Amino acid sequence: MNISFEVRPGANRYVSGENVLQELPQYLTNFTQVAVITGPTSFKIFAAYYNTELAYPLFYYDGSASNEDAARLAQEIGTAEVIIGIGGGRVLDTSKLVAEILGCKLVAVPTLISNCAPYTPIAAVYHPDHTFKDIQYFQDAPFLTLVDYRFLLATPVEYLIAGIGDTVAKWYEIEGITRRLSADTKNAGVRLGIASAKEIKNILLADSLAALAALKEQTVTPAFGRIADTVIALAGTVGGFAVNFGRTAGAHATHNGLSYLPATHEIFHGAKVAYGVLVQLSYTGDYDEIAQLLPFYHAVGLPTSVTQLNLGAFDAETLAPVAQLAADPTDYFNLIDPAVTGEKVLQAIEKLETFIAKN
Repeated sequence: MNISFEVRPGANRYVSGENVLQELPQYLTNFTQVAVITGPTSFKIFAAYYNTELAYPLFYYDGSASNEDAARLAQEIGTAEVIIGIGGGRVLDTSKLVAEILGCKLVAVPTLISNCAPYTPIAAVYHPDHTFKDIQYFQDAPFLTLVDYRFLLATPVEYLIAGIGDTVAKWYEIEGITRRLSADTKNAGVRLGIASAKEIKNILLADSLAALAALKEQTVTPAFGRIADTVIALAGTVGGFAVNFGRTAGAHATHNGLSYLPATHEIFHGAKVAYGVLVQLSYTGDYDEIAQLLPFYHAVGLPTSVTQLNLGAFDAETLAPVAQLAADPTDYFNLIDPAVTGEKVLQAIEKLETFIAKN
């Protein structure tokens, strides 16, 4: 049994709209043992909006989204029927880890529009020092994901930009993985994943700027709602249906390599993934596609060079370990090219930097 190859579209129940968070108590009526996992900032934002005291014990994660912190939290909680995870991606991934250890359900309450963590039975797991460890899969998807548009107007703009960057990778990674497949190899799930990723790209290109404007104006609009559902839910359907053909490839592998450079720790996950999209396209020689993407990147505020990742100008010695890690057989750049090497990835980064400088 390989759980990573199972079709698992997403959350058991997904509810989105204005003020849906007020319905939280109704979803908890059948549970008596409830614990909340959150972060100090996340819970402060939640409490200010929810305006009703949660009568459940609170447990704070350490910011790492690590197996070690999950084990600590599980021991502190002891037993629970349901975990309520309140926060961003790392809080929710930690909550998944804890729910798996305790064998209980998970209610995901995202405080940010930044990734598909609230929706999927998958977590990006890090070491305690915040360097990337691996992707882990769980027996159960979230029991419930509550996406409250009005609450999510509290999303800092840089997080929404990062969420857009993380989500735009869905199309480019699945396209890069599947372009080498024959039509017969693309089963129904893979085809649906491709179709979902294509529509995700269409929504992002059409609605991202309007959603960012709505966030700035603190107004819920149809575009804001579409972007929230696209980043949080639709993004999860790509790998949910296409499994390993639609999860991570060169863009995320580049991110994983970059995570080992302390200078990039201040750069959001999705921003590094967005840069990774350009690296992957450079690797495959798709410079026309890069040229078409650049106006969107500039308009949204996504990084296009290593300078914008706090790394200064291109430096082969600094970036060689990044490229080597991205090309590691345990990572996912090899889904783009089974013969990938660190040298090839480094060349792709250098060519990208040259291309960007001229455009």
